[in-house]
Amino acid sequence: MRYEAHYVDMNLSPLWGEVLRKAGFEAMHWSSIGKATDEDILIMDYARNHDCIVFTHDMDFGMLLALTNAAAPSVLQIRTADVMPDAISPLILHALTAYANELE
Repeated sequence: MRYEAHYVDMNLSPLWGEVLRKAGFEAMHWSSIGKATDEDILIMDYARNHDCIVFTHDMDFGMLLALTNAAAPSVLQIRTADVMPDAISPLILHALTAYANELE
């Protein structure tokens, strides 16, 4: 499976979509796809069906993968106080590039 897109969860700024696109990744914020009230399982299904990597600050996505023994979608979860792109984008872009094979 090759991930063509990165989906940015509602709990992260829409600015992330722009940062990822400028770095050459196809990216979209969930607000351009669905509703803020959509349940995580719906979001995971969407990401799996559209070959997306989920980029989130929410611990529920990793838990959903573990509970369902699902192999996809990949989840890039960040855990830090400042989740704004200007604070951590170099680290995130490095991780997406360095671990591209694992995320696929």
